[in-house]
Amino acid sequence: MNSKTSTPIQGALREDALKGKTIVVTGGGTGLGRAMATYFLKLGAHVVIASRKLAILEKAAAEMESDTGGQVLPVACDIRDIDNVERLLAATLERFGQVDSLLNNAAGNFISPTERLSANAFATIIDIVLKGTANCTLAFGKHWIAQKQSASILNIVTTYAFTGSAYVVPSAAAKGGVLALTRSLAVEWGKYGIRSNAIAPGPFPTKGAWERLLPGDLAKQFDFKNRVPLKRVGEHQELANLAAFLVSDFAGYINGEIITIDGGEWLQGAGQFNGLEAVPDDMWDMLEQMTRG
Repeated sequence: MNSKTSTPIQGALREDALKGKTIVVTGGGTGLGRAMATYFLKLGAHVVIASRKLAILEKAAAEMESDTGGQVLPVACDIRDIDNVERLLAATLERFGQVDSLLNNAAGNFISPTERLSANAFATIIDIVLKGTANCTLAFGKHWIAQKQSASILNIVTTYAFTGSAYVVPSAAAKGGVLALTRSLAVEWGKYGIRSNAIAPGPFPTKGAWERLLPGDLAKQFDFKNRVPLKRVGEHQELANLAAFLVSDFAGYINGEIITIDGGEWLQGAGQFNGLEAVPDDMWDMLEQMTRG
């Protein structure tokens, strides 16, 4: 619901816009990944959702199929492991016969002063966001090239991928790498009919992720609506509409683009988390303990 107009956000594409397509969504069982995957189903696509926890995926898949009447394949996959990714591709092909689009949505993040991070903590985010995206892109891209099949890759980055942001430095570095990957492969793989694009969302709150990032009163203290010129956060359907368009044939001439959807936030002030400079040391201690937990 758009808080400024009280008008529900509608689906933007016609009902059969993705009919016959198979789309793999990493991190597709929860949050924004699930919202995008659900809309793909409503538009006629077959969807594969992947993450590490099969029980969560199976529950999500059953609910998504019930809501949409579509077909969902849940596959447990740790995208940091290329063997897992190869099994994800094989399972997709076994079930649906082909794959048309890859949505690299899986991510990890936490807020912290960088000097408090261990090398392992830094590497964890890099491995999920950058290495995981690269693993999936390489596995699926090599398959498409071998099959001489046109396809599309859609990466979820962030507005601070091009501005940087304090207190989320591993994420900013990794997402910046994904942005460069997107543009580079758009040029290199365009000759194979493989399009590569990205979406850079601003604040789109999801209950689990945002509670982990900004627990307790922090979410109220750092209300992201105040950073957005439109004075609201994004609705999940708005992101789903954009993602569906970019993987559809309607976007067949869009290649190498990073499209921002943030209500103008990054133009108002670079670095989504820069305002956390106001957090005192004792609160960082508390946040660190929660993150470790």
